[in-house]
Amino acid sequence: MAAIGRLSLFAFDCPDPMALARFYGALLGWEPERHDPDWVVLRGDGGATMAFQLAPNHRPPVWPSDEHPQQGHVDIDVADLDVAEQQVLALGASKADVQPGTTFRVYLDPAGHPFCLVLAD
Repeated sequence: MAAIGRLSLFAFDCPDPMALARFYGALLGWEPERHDPDWVVLRGDGGATMAFQLAPNHRPPVWPSDEHPQQGHVDIDVADLDVAEQQVLALGASKADVQPGTTFRVYLDPAGHPFCLVLAD
């Protein structure tokens, strides 16, 4: 199938773009590339890009929930789930109450967005 375009980034709405960018930057080892008070961009060496956009009235999703669904999430491959869990908790993540799998774990970033740590193959 011919591409219509290419993915340029995944953006998160949040109440504090720099704080959430710092969280994901520490998690992934990325530095903010450009930022202003309303928009912060992180770009990985392989070209993957995340952005964080000011949403003053942000209401975080509730996972799992049909009333306030997650609407999207990020999977992050890790070599050791237990080690990575301690690291993301230290950064300010929280572990979700519901854990539906054994090869991945669900967490909430400081703004409430779900993300998964996935045991790398």
